[in-house]
Amino acid sequence: MAKRNGGPSNTEIDMTPMIDMTFQLITFFMFVMNFSEAEQDDRIQLPSSQLAKPAEGVIEKPITLQLTNAGSVIYAGELVAVRDIGAYLEREKTVMIDENREPNSATIIVRADGRAQTGEVQDIIRICQEKGFERFALRAQYDDRR
Repeated sequence: MAKRNGGPSNTEIDMTPMIDMTFQLITFFMFVMNFSEAEQDDRIQLPSSQLAKPAEGVIEKPITLQLTNAGSVIYAGELVAVRDIGAYLEREKTVMIDENREPNSATIIVRADGRAQTGEVQDIIRICQEKGFERFALRAQYDDRR
């Protein structure tokens, strides 16, 4: 009979294919991820419009305000009352001035729920203008029904 060695076996696993696959997956997800949707919230149902068209270019450092149908604003993932959004915009303005940028160069993106009241959208725009912001982009969902 053959004697068996009772010591531990010296088996080495080649991790190169595992590491290679991991880097390929990371690369794949980096290309697939859409960063432009990072400032969108599923609680907002945009109104439909046949006149809506995609944005013409990339907006650098936009400030996104999302108005819910309940009348509150989602700013940086936080629910804020419309009347209180001015304090948050004042902070944005201070940061921009510290970066040597003018507040009127920033674009405010307003994503209002289709069931929100028009007067609240106007209040948001008025508050923004009082804080020195002048550029606005209103978002709607394209409706191709004719």
